[in-house]
Amino acid sequence: MSIFRIEEIRRMSEKERNEELESLMRDLLHERGIIATGGSPDNPGRVGEIKRTVARIKTVQGEEQREAEMARNEGGGK
Repeated sequence: MSIFRIEEIRRMSEKERNEELESLMRDLLHERGIIATGGSPDNPGRVGEIKRTVARIKTVQGEEQREAEMARNEGGGK
């Protein structure tokens, strides 16, 4: 699992983004489980990094979705 910059996420295919999002969500669940059981995470800042990367991926997905909707609306006429 690595932390991605927004440019790297935009270069990914939709399938790659979905796979990475799934992996990040699993990692986040694992980290939260460690914290919930009273354990100390190896890297306390990792939870924040994962959450930010998930937000970046979801942002790019939303942007692409809006672009696709706008393209459909423009091509369809009135």
